[in-house]
Amino acid sequence: MSIDSLTGLGTAPGLASLRPTIAGTSHVVSAGHYLAAQAALQILESGGNAIDAGVAGGLVLGVVQSELVNVAGVAPIILYLAERDEVITISGLGCWPRALDPDIFMREHGGAIPEGVLRTVVPAAPDAWITALARYGTMSFSEVAQSAIGFARDGFVMYPLMAELLHTYAEGYARWPSSAAIYLPGGRPPEVGDVFVQSDLGRTLQYMADCEAAARGRSRVEGLKAARDAFYRGDIARTIVAFHEQNGGLLSMQDLANFQVGIEPAVSARFRGSTMYACGPWCQGPVLLQMLTMLEGVDLAGLGHNSSAYVHSLVETIKLAFADRHRYFGDPRFTDVPLDSLLDPAYAAGRRELIDPRRAWPDMPPAGDLGGGTRIDDAVLAAPKLPALDTSYLAVIDRQGNVFSATPSDVSYDTPAVTGTGLCPSSRGSQSWADPKHPSGVAPGKRPRLTPAPFLARAADGAFTAMGTPGGDVQLQALLQVWLNLEVFGMPPQAAVEAARFASYSFPDSFEPHAAHPGRLNIEERLGPQQISDLRMLGHDVAVWPDWAWRAGAVCIARQRPEGTLEAAADPRRPAYALGR
Repeated sequence: MSIDSLTGLGTAPGLASLRPTIAGTSHVVSAGHYLAAQAALQILESGGNAIDAGVAGGLVLGVVQSELVNVAGVAPIILYLAERDEVITISGLGCWPRALDPDIFMREHGGAIPEGVLRTVVPAAPDAWITALARYGTMSFSEVAQSAIGFARDGFVMYPLMAELLHTYAEGYARWPSSAAIYLPGGRPPEVGDVFVQSDLGRTLQYMADCEAAARGRSRVEGLKAARDAFYRGDIARTIVAFHEQNGGLLSMQDLANFQVGIEPAVSARFRGSTMYACGPWCQGPVLLQMLTMLEGVDLAGLGHNSSAYVHSLVETIKLAFADRHRYFGDPRFTDVPLDSLLDPAYAAGRRELIDPRRAWPDMPPAGDLGGGTRIDDAVLAAPKLPALDTSYLAVIDRQGNVFSATPSDVSYDTPAVTGTGLCPSSRGSQSWADPKHPSGVAPGKRPRLTPAPFLARAADGAFTAMGTPGGDVQLQALLQVWLNLEVFGMPPQAAVEAARFASYSFPDSFEPHAAHPGRLNIEERLGPQQISDLRMLGHDVAVWPDWAWRAGAVCIARQRPEGTLEAAADPRRPAYALGR
């Protein structure tokens, strides 16, 4: 079978992908925006390690994709530290303010978590980036933040996807004068080709760098602490809290000053000789491991890549795993998540038996009964359109073999920018449930159930792969398909990310208002008319995406090869790019 037939590109003979897989011998990077990839590569070229480069790229994503990624948002990270031969995670997710009344949304907001400052949780990304630098990096905040500061202060050229989203959500930005001043300059969204400037955000980042410089005479780590304190204890914190107090928010100085990201071991599972690593069940990451465990016993190659039977098997697996996610996943500091049971091959085999090869589940199947969790009777909400998808991603591998994988996120259109800062403090409360009885229900100090989820995988020969994508509930579905493209069908990385893709929406959405679309299956048109017809006959409510749909995710990959070379790939569905040397 040819690579052309596997990718579904329908291109001229000999063209396996639209872009080449990037190869290198020293270092590689792949990021959700080309300017972030460039910033990360510059750090590597100047002697920084993968952590320095990853933080530099992550900060740039918060500037050049600030409709999808906020500097004051979330930033879950997973790292491989070559010298220690260790995989660790940095949670990068904030918690609900201490002042939250857990019944407020049920009592006063009709069971919804409204847009605006009430859905704000403690910003975690600045602490995640600085913690990564302090513990595992080699450079200062000022050094890694220079590109982000420059793109905010001097601007960057507006590109099609960001322009499209700013136009789509123009009314949302217009609700708040502080947001309109940034995202609707001159009273309108910027057009493609305009230079987009975020001067307040540039000053905020520069202030953190200046505070670091004032303290750096003592040590690099002391300087980084000063940059962090500027955000969580100093003038930035005071400005954020004052704005929230004036606008009915709940954040306090104590919430910010006491916050600290978690550094935790990764969750892992085996699939066909490789070990896949994810962050903990405060995010959805382990669900991908559960999907792979369920598919371990399926002859995927025998079904045929993207055949009707193959797509059906993956979609039904996704539904079963998301049913368990809905019942069991939540902040493990508040919720007993039975991860060992969910990832047990015997449990996976039992779940797999619920897949009928002749008929699709018409809705989300029932969760497995593991004696815990909470059964929630969700009202099925009909949403007028699928929500916009937030998040970005970046992966870095350096010459020492360190591997960095991070999925920074948080939109700017559902909560106001804090006047004078350019920041929209994390609105990730949108991924909690208003009902405190839900495993992911609200509570003071509790973290929402996060969709952003970075991954690492280690092959039997020890070589690592880093991968991730934006896409909300599509993230794990896109990554499942790409990983199988690599592992089962042997595609080169770039062909693997470009192959035609599909996604189910037959479960409660992770974002407010948690709408469900029973049976909905979106498919890129180039998957083929026969598959679309067959899947409808199996009972899937098929909706056709245009080819290269940005809602299908934007998977980025960086990986080591057994012979010691490196590869990277980036999804053309969004402005992602891979670079290396």
